[in-house]
Amino acid sequence: PIVMSYVYSLFEWNGIGPLKDFVGLDNFVETVKDPLFWNAFKNSFIFMLFSVAIQVPLALIVALILNAKWLKGSVVYRTIYFLPVVTTTAVVGIVMRFIFGSYKGLFNEILMKLSILDQPRDWIGSVDTALIIVVAVGIWKTFGMKMIYWLAGLQSLPKEIYEAAKVDGANAVQTFFRITVPLLLPVGSVILLLSATDALHVFDLVKAMTDGGPANATDMVDVYIYRYAFESTGETRIGFASAAGVFYGFAVLIVSLVFGYFVKKTGGRGYQKL
Repeated sequence: PIVMSYVYSLFEWNGIGPLKDFVGLDNFVETVKDPLFWNAFKNSFIFMLFSVAIQVPLALIVALILNAKWLKGSVVYRTIYFLPVVTTTAVVGIVMRFIFGSYKGLFNEILMKLSILDQPRDWIGSVDTALIIVVAVGIWKTFGMKMIYWLAGLQSLPKEIYEAAKVDGANAVQTFFRITVPLLLPVGSVILLLSATDALHVFDLVKAMTDGGPANATDMVDVYIYRYAFESTGETRIGFASAAGVFYGFAVLIVSLVFGYFVKKTGGRGYQKL
C-alpha cells in the first residue's frame, strides 16, 4: 500500500479500473496550491504542538505521583487514567459531541449551574472553540499511554543512586533535577518522538466529533485525504488523495528525523554523567 500510494499519486484515478490517465506531478502541484490543504496542515501541527506541550509534562507529573511510595491504591489510579486509551476512539468522539453540544450538553449544564454561562453554547460548533475542544479531548484520550511510558522509565531507574543521594543529604527537589531528570532524558526524548508522530495522525477522533468542521476549523490532513479518497460529492480522487498523503508523509518524516536526532543526542547521556 505504501509503494502503490506513490504510484497512484502520479495518476488521475478514481479507484476503479486500470491506471490510464498519467498526470505526473500535477496532483502534487494542485495539493500545494490548495488553501484547504494548508489549513488542514496547519491544524494538524497545532494539534501536535499543543498535545505534546501539555500532555507530556503533565503525564510526567502524574507518573511521579503514582510512582511515589507513599501513595496508596496506585494501581487503581493507573487503571482509571488508562481507561480512555482502551476506549474506542469513535465512541469517545460521538459521546464528546453530546457533552460539548449546545442542546442539554453536560459541559453547558455544569457551567450554567455554576453561573459561569447564562445560556448554552455550542462548543464544537463554534470556529473559536472547536479546535480547542478537540485538542483537549485528544490529550485526555491518550494521556494514559504517555503516563505509562513515564512510569516505565521511572521504574527502570537504579535505586542505588537515590539511596546514595539520600545519604548525602539531597532533598526531593535536588534529587529530581540532579538525578531523575538526567536519567529520564533518554526515555523522555523517545516519548516526545512517539507523542509527536502519534499526534500528527488524528483521524478517528476528529471524524467522529466534528468531521473537520465548523468551516474547516478542525480539519486535519488525515480527514482531508479521506474526504477526497472516499467521501467526494462527485467522483472520488484516489490519485489526488495519494499525492496529499505522500506530501504530508514527508512532512511527518522531517518531524520524526528532528526528534530522532534529539533521541540520538540524548541517548545514555544521563547515565554517562553519573
